[in-house]
Amino acid sequence: MDGTTRRLTERVRELARERNAVILAHNYQLGEVQDAADFVGDSLDLAQQAAKTDADAILFCGVHFMAETAALLCPEMTVLMPDANAGCPMANMISARQLESVKAEHPGAIVVCYVNSTAEVKAHSDICCTSANSVRVVESIPADKEIIFVPDRYLGDYTARQTGRELILWQGYCPTHHRILPEAVQRLQAEHPAAKTVVHPECTAETISLADAVASTSGILRYCHESEAEQFIVGTEIGLLHRLRKENPGKAFYGITRLADCPNMKLNTLEKMVWSLEDMATVVRVPEGIAAAARATIERMLAL
Repeated sequence: MDGTTRRLTERVRELARERNAVILAHNYQLGEVQDAADFVGDSLDLAQQAAKTDADAILFCGVHFMAETAALLCPEMTVLMPDANAGCPMANMISARQLESVKAEHPGAIVVCYVNSTAEVKAHSDICCTSANSVRVVESIPADKEIIFVPDRYLGDYTARQTGRELILWQGYCPTHHRILPEAVQRLQAEHPAAKTVVHPECTAETISLADAVASTSGILRYCHESEAEQFIVGTEIGLLHRLRKENPGKAFYGITRLADCPNMKLNTLEKMVWSLEDMATVVRVPEGIAAAARATIERMLAL
């Protein structure tokens, strides 16, 4: 850690104490942002972790839907984002109006909404899911019900194949995971034949077919920690490599491609964290009418 990074980190921590703020960082954030946080993890896990604290504010270092989710689950706290422009391209691939149009074509269908979506889309859905529990959520729905799955077609396709259910898929996707090509996986597997390959279910079916394991970011962390293997080929956003290497110093990790780098995730920096806590900006709010319905969608998932 260089001198500037150290000073900024110390200032962030000082401000967090003054504001009684808890700092949350998603696994895809810059390494120095992760290191400055109180908690690092998946978006939903982080929001649930924050709800257990006695903090007055949350500084959420992630993308906008994640801060919205924290605001939904922690309505009594002030939720801040270091950079309000940190949006999620996949979440923005569907609007509530578009979802209502699909629902009109399939009356009576159950809408399963990936947590990587806006609060407004959650509010127009029936139940939320994560990449770790999408199979369990779909399996909980009666077999005679049609299921609309939004917005990620690749997670939806993976879930359909795991459950044997036919899902009506919205054609959204994560541009970052879409750039993890099977050719790149095969090249690394040839270079590191002893390595285990683990990928995120937001990857394409062709890439998933080459993996030894498919898991969420928390699942990838757990798989690599518990495995006896010493080398891993990792198919997700490259920010996770920081935590993997930090928590498993005796193991080697190979990111499949440098192109698996989400520029929106990397908009959050130590400098912006300082500015956000100094000015208590930018505050993320969800209108109460939307918040109540969106919160219910998440709570139905948590009740499973």
